[in-house]
Amino acid sequence: MSMKKSFIKQMFIILAIASVVFSCVPARQFEDVKALKDKYQEERDELKKENERLTSSNNELQAQFDKLKGDNNALATDTLIKGNAYRTLTVQYDKINDLYSQLLANQEKLRQGADADAQKAMALLQQTREELQRKEDDLRNLEARLNQERGSLEALRIQNELKEKELAEQNAKVQDLQARLDAQDSVMNALRKKVSDALVGFEGDGLTVTQRDGKVYVSLDEKLLFKSGKWDVDTKGVQALKNLAAVLENNQDINIMIEGHTDELAYSGSGNIQDNWDLSAKRATSIVKILLDNSNIDPKRLTAAGRGPYLPVDTAKTTEARAKNRRTEIILTPNLDELYKIMNAK
Repeated sequence: MSMKKSFIKQMFIILAIASVVFSCVPARQFEDVKALKDKYQEERDELKKENERLTSSNNELQAQFDKLKGDNNALATDTLIKGNAYRTLTVQYDKINDLYSQLLANQEKLRQGADADAQKAMALLQQTREELQRKEDDLRNLEARLNQERGSLEALRIQNELKEKELAEQNAKVQDLQARLDAQDSVMNALRKKVSDALVGFEGDGLTVTQRDGKVYVSLDEKLLFKSGKWDVDTKGVQALKNLAAVLENNQDINIMIEGHTDELAYSGSGNIQDNWDLSAKRATSIVKILLDNSNIDPKRLTAAGRGPYLPVDTAKTTEARAKNRRTEIILTPNLDELYKIMNAK
């Protein structure tokens, strides 16, 4: 069950993968990014279903293997019993055959005796013949059943071998997937520590670093980065982003999503910014530019998104809640290419 939880947890990382958005993000391009994100959401659900299917299939194969193994043991026991019965009948047959031979030898002597004794002997001889015939018939029937059960036992053995092979392959696939998920957990935990160490001077001053759902979240309050209604990053915020860029530059398998968030109050500024959507997107692209200007990060790893006021961390209509909601989140997710290969392997 822990493996399944870990797998589901890792699948949520697909939410972060999107296309690179350069400089300012117009509304049409933002919709494209959102559509692409929805596509990867569907892929994440498909991965989750595939993992559940593999786990269910693995459990069914294990149950079938256990049943076949029980049937095999029962059939082997039954075969042993019938083999013992066959040997017993063979001994009895030999004894009766010897008795029949003795009766034939004594037949001539009995013929010379009284008619009553002769009739008794003939009756005994006939009874013996009939008994011998019944024993022969039983012996042939038992031998036929033994041959049939030997064939069934061999077919069952072959079927067991195939099921064991299939179960072993399924277990190997699940174990490989779990090992990679565990390895990614370790990588992301190490990344969280590196990010925390790089930003140690800023935590508690409007910056937090957390790890959940297989991703690392760097949350920066508005007060650390921007003035109210602005998108130019303050000097202290620039320094924090430079420190972060140095870490991300050395972790090339990590994708980076920058999300801008605002409170629900209507935007009161002017110029090219019309509302909170525009402001949140503009702030996200400002941070993208700072990261790129201060590192060798591949731009394809970066995605900027404006969330506006629609993903608040605190829904209360208070000054404190609104301050929490005015934030920028930098979401770090591992590359999922290797997981896709495992999931799609036959």
